[in-house]
Amino acid sequence: MKRIYIIFSLLVLLSTQYSCQKPQVPEAGFKDQFKYSIDDYLVSHEAEYSSFLKILQVSGLDKTLSGYNPGGVTGGVNYTLFLPDNKAVDDFINSSNGEYASLDALLQDSAFCVALAKYHILNQGMLTIDFPFGTFSQPTLSNDLLNVNFDVQPDTTFYKINNEAKVIKANIETSNGYIQVIGTMLKPITLNSYGWLKKNPGYTIFTAALEATGTDLIINVDMKLKDQTLKPFTMLVEPDSVYNKANINSLDDLIKLISPTRSDYTIPTNPLNAFVNYHLLTGSYFLSDLAKENTNLSTMADIPIRINGTGLDMKINESADLVFVDRKDTTHYVGIYYDQSNINTQSGPIHFINQILMPWIPPRAEQNYGFYEEPLLWQYSLLGGTFNIKDQTTLPDVTFSGEQLSYVKSMTSTNGAWSDDYMLIVGDFTVTYTIPKIIQGKYDLYIVCENYNSQNAVVEVYVDGKKTGDLVDMTKGTNATWPWAELKVGTINFTKYERHAIQVRALIPGMFKWDLVRFKPI
Repeated sequence: MKRIYIIFSLLVLLSTQYSCQKPQVPEAGFKDQFKYSIDDYLVSHEAEYSSFLKILQVSGLDKTLSGYNPGGVTGGVNYTLFLPDNKAVDDFINSSNGEYASLDALLQDSAFCVALAKYHILNQGMLTIDFPFGTFSQPTLSNDLLNVNFDVQPDTTFYKINNEAKVIKANIETSNGYIQVIGTMLKPITLNSYGWLKKNPGYTIFTAALEATGTDLIINVDMKLKDQTLKPFTMLVEPDSVYNKANINSLDDLIKLISPTRSDYTIPTNPLNAFVNYHLLTGSYFLSDLAKENTNLSTMADIPIRINGTGLDMKINESADLVFVDRKDTTHYVGIYYDQSNINTQSGPIHFINQILMPWIPPRAEQNYGFYEEPLLWQYSLLGGTFNIKDQTTLPDVTFSGEQLSYVKSMTSTNGAWSDDYMLIVGDFTVTYTIPKIIQGKYDLYIVCENYNSQNAVVEVYVDGKKTGDLVDMTKGTNATWPWAELKVGTINFTKYERHAIQVRALIPGMFKWDLVRFKPI
């Protein structure tokens, strides 16, 4: 499947089907729909949506949806309600395995109703034409993320929320947001990646390998607990069917292939342990994130993985010698099952791959580090705005001295920085960023930052405590249309695959808007 072509085609189809032009937005059924809220619409269409309206009323969220959104960012004062019709609510109750015998029984569980209602309300107003291929930029009122997939049928294409709920009636516009009617009730995310694999059939071999290596004990945590320290990660998983094609039908078969002479599976140096942890990327990457560049990403196995998302197909370890390749398959890389992937869990997304992924050390690639591995900054990026870092311990990989360090994320317009976010510090400062591991070798080092501003600082750059290159003067030149610049610092030769500390010190005090650290192999 040619990813870019398909995504483009889908977006064209969907933009036609769910056009955001005013004449094609479904009327809410009022003489003047712009005086009526989401709640008003539900009350006026109770015959279709009475079940979910009752859930909203029990939870008190009906009052929320009768007014404007005080916390809206991208969508202004609006909400988006993903609205299950009565059949969808009935189907949810019938599939609850007897936990809820009826709607009345569900309504008795007020705490669950609150969680369920909040999970269906996006903290921004979104027309389908603006839906991302991946995760919405804003969370739900339950502070969870929803993601978007596509359901391709012979005669039409649907948006699919969390890969489970089709949008069957789109873009009902009201005075405080939009209603997207869905044919399946969304289930709040209560499972982490391991829990999801355990609950769903078809992934028993990889799940058993997680358990044999003890990796399940590390990743099987509630990510919403305040005292847990596990960072979000991305899991790449071969379905059982992929293993079966290679005559691997059980964990024992996999062990015979991966670690036939060693049984110390819980030791990081054990081949099976390395194999399992190689499937876990250190960071949360939905498909839309992986599509941005061709680079190496860190894994929990301490071996990087190469993902090239810039071409027609998303290619994993393209230059590696694959152990198993379907004879009918002319590709020589590990691919992704796009339609099934982007599974959203507490601990990060799960993607499903079409070949057995063996550990392989890739060649060097251009590396961009933009503070994305910091969980606190990731949370701030979902909210948007300017956030002062008051407690240095909240950023494990960033330290600073001098005046206040801030994180800035624009949600409403492009500010020119990569992903529209950057770190800001002013005055006589020192700021140090310890980057993830990078493959050893020779690189040109660049600092990507705001330039051409007389208020900016003149800085020196240190790598692992050693001064690198000449002064970096961010005050020179003029560029009113594009203030960001890639400033070359010098050349670095790393001798080990390890983390490195990049420190920027103000020589002449001023302002420093730090976007990225960039390494280009030479």
